[in-house]
Amino acid sequence: MPDYGGRIAVQQAAGLSGRARALALAKPARAVLDTGMTSIRPHIPLLAALAAANFVVGVGAFGVVGILEPLAADLGLGPGRAGALMTTFAIAYAVLSPVLVSLTGAFGRRRVMAAGLVAIAAGSLMAALAPSEAVLHLARIVQAAGAGVFTPVATAVGAGLVAPAARGRALGIVFMGMTLAQVAGIPAASYLAYSVGWRPALFAVAIAALPMIWLVWRMVPRGLAFQVVQLADLARVARDWRLVLALAFTVAYMSAAYVLYTYLAPLLSQTMGFGRDGVALALLIYGFGAVPGSILGGWLGDRVGAVRALAGLAALQLVFMPALSALPLPLPLLGIALFGWSICGWSFLPPQQARLIALAPPLAPVLISLNAAGIYLGAAIGSAVGGVVIAQVGVGGLGLAAAGMVAVALGILALSARQVRG
Repeated sequence: MPDYGGRIAVQQAAGLSGRARALALAKPARAVLDTGMTSIRPHIPLLAALAAANFVVGVGAFGVVGILEPLAADLGLGPGRAGALMTTFAIAYAVLSPVLVSLTGAFGRRRVMAAGLVAIAAGSLMAALAPSEAVLHLARIVQAAGAGVFTPVATAVGAGLVAPAARGRALGIVFMGMTLAQVAGIPAASYLAYSVGWRPALFAVAIAALPMIWLVWRMVPRGLAFQVVQLADLARVARDWRLVLALAFTVAYMSAAYVLYTYLAPLLSQTMGFGRDGVALALLIYGFGAVPGSILGGWLGDRVGAVRALAGLAALQLVFMPALSALPLPLPLLGIALFGWSICGWSFLPPQQARLIALAPPLAPVLISLNAAGIYLGAAIGSAVGGVVIAQVGVGGLGLAAAGMVAVALGILALSARQVRG
């Protein structure tokens, strides 16, 4: 197994000076040179293990979207109240993740990630057995705590194993698990929920998390530690309005996405007459947009610049989102709208992250962490807004409401770009 400890020690030593730094670097530096860190090949088994665990985390986090209708019908809830489960998860993730990652910084990464997966398993089992709506919300908080610890730490481990030149490829493998959760995991959970019930679907997530705990414990070397985001770093970002506005775009853009995504199953059921097969297929089409979307976003950002790329993606959303308020549509047009909406949604992350890093390179780890929290905060806001829209005007208003929030995101982007130029 490669000497990961040497690599991590080199990174940590960057914060030292003088003799202390020299002593810290002496032995690890030789280890790094011996392992050929510019290649990801020696680390593929570990990266693949992190990707597999991220797949389970992704299904646990977002699988509620696919099981929303069976769950709501079984518990006698309206779509808005059932969708609040996504709101609860997203708020808990946005609040708990930065705090928990900071508080667990002194512990080995293997222990922290294993604990996160234990929380995912426990929360999923708790949700599957939940006798009431209140217990379901509590279970979602437990799941969010687990996901909020595991995913950021897994990202840091994946990035820290290799040299900067290979970091993009390493992170691509780690995040592939989350992408595959959208492509296959959530549609599969939906199909299972419609076929045999939503509780077995959640049991399946809990069971799938168990071998992931063993895999992470087996593959991640003991004693890995990274410099973590401190609460003082968060305060530094909060005092810089340029950075606050840039992060606010993430919140607004993701809010628009989750107005629709959270309630996609009831929307298609009520307007298109979809049941189990139709909803699962729609989620599959949406999931397939994740792969080209992630690639397109990076290409656009490099080609035309981050701000122009983000503005163009938002403008396209103003075409696709209102189409979902015009249902029923012919199936080919519906497929195009879903696929196009998904591509635009998944494309935003690479240029947005590149933009944040360019605004304040020394604060890059803090900004990436806050951007992740912003995604979940946006999910919480969007899910809550979607519930209000359904209660007031019905599912037919979701697409127009989402488009309105994209317009807000465009306004924030324009204001943010002006602040940077100023």
